[in-house]
Amino acid sequence: MNVLVLMESGDPSRQALTLARKFGDPRSVRMDAIQPFAPDALAAALALAADQLNVSAVFAAGTDRGNEVMARLAARTGLPFAANCIAVTPGDPVEVTRLRWGGSLLEEGRLHSPRALITVAPHTVPADTGPAPAELDLKPSAGSDLVVRVSDHVAPANGGVSLTTAKVIVSGGRGVGSKEGFAIIEELAGLLGAAVGCSRAVTSAGWRPHTDQVGQTGTKVAPEVYIACGISGATQHMAGLKGAKRIVAINSDPQAPLMLNADYTVTGDLKEIVPAITAEIRKRK
Repeated sequence: MNVLVLMESGDPSRQALTLARKFGDPRSVRMDAIQPFAPDALAAALALAADQLNVSAVFAAGTDRGNEVMARLAARTGLPFAANCIAVTPGDPVEVTRLRWGGSLLEEGRLHSPRALITVAPHTVPADTGPAPAELDLKPSAGSDLVVRVSDHVAPANGGVSLTTAKVIVSGGRGVGSKEGFAIIEELAGLLGAAVGCSRAVTSAGWRPHTDQVGQTGTKVAPEVYIACGISGATQHMAGLKGAKRIVAINSDPQAPLMLNADYTVTGDLKEIVPAITAEIRKRK
């Protein structure tokens, strides 16, 4: 049987492909085949391709754009949609396991549908290493499907490294104390060639823009190293760290949730520890 996969750049799409192969021979539609990004146009293209190939399932990565396109596909076709899945079992019905409540709960469900619509939670399954799926050409979209589209992209005023692609992230939480307190976070990040992140409490206080927020309602990241400074580790923040290879936590509270889940911890005042780390790095450069 055939299965359709909406592909975008990065590991999350290759991870979605891992589960998609359980349903059969994958064919792909590229997210960037329609420029600028227009979710209704992509949903229309997926619906048409799915009907033409008579696919058993449509998959996408559980990214912001992947979930948006698949939600519109579900509305367009009237089919049920399971988001943020980490495991699937083909059959009638299709059985799925998906993340809920920021990853603190696993939900098992069944999709009673002639065609399963599924997104895969990023960084929860191994990336597919098989051959690239055959790519489909998209048909021109109707004008009405292009009404909602990205018209422009404004880069963050402070520039720097993107959270989504950064190999190292230095992130600050409420413990940083103020907007001005992020100067030591930015200094360390600059030396490491890292991106600067933050917790939701920081954006709520107006210290950093929402684009810097890591977590369930912010950006989901997958760096080689994530350095958390003064972040307690609420569930929604931890949901954004599932792809991190190593977590280093700096906090005055050794029992903070993030300290208990980190690979390496430093207990103490971050306003002393972070500058000390920075000074040591400068010595070695």
